[in-house]
Amino acid sequence: MKKRSIFIFGFLIVLVLTVVGCSNNKETASDLAVHESNTKKETELIYATAKDMNDINPHLYTGSMPAQGMIFESLVENTKDGIKPLLAESWEISSDQKEYTFHLRKNVQFHDGEPFNANAVKQNIDAIQANAAKHAWIKLSTKIVNSEVLDEYTLKLVLSEPYSPALLELSMTRPYVFISPKNFVNGGTKDGVSGYKGTGPYMLDIHKTNEYATFVANKNYWNGEPNIKKITAKVLPSGETTLLALQKGEINFVFTDDRGTDSIDVEAMNQLVASGKYQLTKSEPMNTKMIVANSSKSSSPASETAVREAIWYAIDRETISKNITNGTETVANALFSSNVNYADVDLKKRIYDPETAKKILEQAGWKLDSGASVRMKSGNKLTLKVYYDTNSSSQKTQAEFIQSSLKNVGIQLDIIGEDSTSIAKRRSTGEYDLLFNQTWGLAYDPQSTIAGFTSESAYLFTTKGIAKADELYKKINEVTLSTDEKSRKLLYTDIMKIVHDEAVFIPLTNGRVTVVAPKNLKGISFKQTQYELPFEQLKFE
Repeated sequence: MKKRSIFIFGFLIVLVLTVVGCSNNKETASDLAVHESNTKKETELIYATAKDMNDINPHLYTGSMPAQGMIFESLVENTKDGIKPLLAESWEISSDQKEYTFHLRKNVQFHDGEPFNANAVKQNIDAIQANAAKHAWIKLSTKIVNSEVLDEYTLKLVLSEPYSPALLELSMTRPYVFISPKNFVNGGTKDGVSGYKGTGPYMLDIHKTNEYATFVANKNYWNGEPNIKKITAKVLPSGETTLLALQKGEINFVFTDDRGTDSIDVEAMNQLVASGKYQLTKSEPMNTKMIVANSSKSSSPASETAVREAIWYAIDRETISKNITNGTETVANALFSSNVNYADVDLKKRIYDPETAKKILEQAGWKLDSGASVRMKSGNKLTLKVYYDTNSSSQKTQAEFIQSSLKNVGIQLDIIGEDSTSIAKRRSTGEYDLLFNQTWGLAYDPQSTIAGFTSESAYLFTTKGIAKADELYKKINEVTLSTDEKSRKLLYTDIMKIVHDEAVFIPLTNGRVTVVAPKNLKGISFKQTQYELPFEQLKFE
């Protein structure tokens, strides 16, 4: 009996110890799960995007620019301090400014292990130039004669004539960035690509159309592996849906997208910041939000300078800035903000003044009969249509506010919402009176927006009806060829004065990139572009 009692007692002790051990192991496993969850949160960003990543072939234009910016890189980088090295460590420009010799960074490879060298650069540039019509908006594409491989890490780019913005345009998010030649289809990229292998800090991992795309850190990145190991772009409708996703922790990062639209409104941003869990960071002015007028449509009152100028005076931009954008965007008084190169120009300031607007219209023959609400001239009503992007709640609100403002001076404004593709088509065909738009942005301006003054796909219908159209186009051609800094500055000043005096671009606000991020995320900064963020500089603390 004693032996049996001792055995049972021993068995009970072992059983108790086993249960306790199991309990401890469960607790440890639970702790580990929490730790892993926290670690995941501390190395992953999940941001909201209103549209799918789409085809991010860097030599075409349908893809998400923030995504392209993570994966692909250019020879040079545009910074506040000017053009700096990126994939090219250094370069020389010939005395006639027609030849650029680039010395490439060594020990760089594409995400698929292919070497980045002069042959890869030439193949990419040749692929871009093979689709010249697609890239006509970027003037550099019309200047490149050929590229020559001098040795494994040296490449010469030959232009037909001097072009001062060449390095700026080589620094843009697209098209002059580099994809692995193994991804080429039919020897190029214009017919599509078989993958998206760049040299950038992140690699595409998974893409589920209209759901999400994930990017993982490039462990072999030439500038060091990023701290944030995974970035997910989750497709969500802007507004309440995105706000709820933030509050539930389904996403933890939002920023102004490449259409200049915020995923949540200012009130929601402030609400998140007030919770103490998020921070709000704003860039300097990146672009100008504006109303574009069609000066060439003779049947439209918008073809008259007086009408365009009256509209400018009739819009209270202070109210738009303070009440509609809640201060995230500042009042714009010209086509470009003063921090844009060559844009610090003394121009006539048109402040909000509805009485001046009425006077201008009266002098131009637009009379308001007693009891009437809309002005008339030669039997025609002063009626205009303005088109806004339905993806932007801010544009709709602004359109309704401007409609009310113009009614006060006797102008009837019909507002029509369309998707961005339809609006772009109207801009290129001239089928509009007025439409909402924005400048290309800091890295691209003034040269790209101004180059668009002569392009059907951009602003030709905006500018070709003005009295000084021929002089304007002549100066635009001269400024692209000028190699003298002083001459370029004078030419840009003249160009900006012509379109300002004609009021064909009616500025509203200067847009910024805004970021809403976790409070403990550090290293938030901005590039000289509104289209991408330097995710590789971010880290949690």
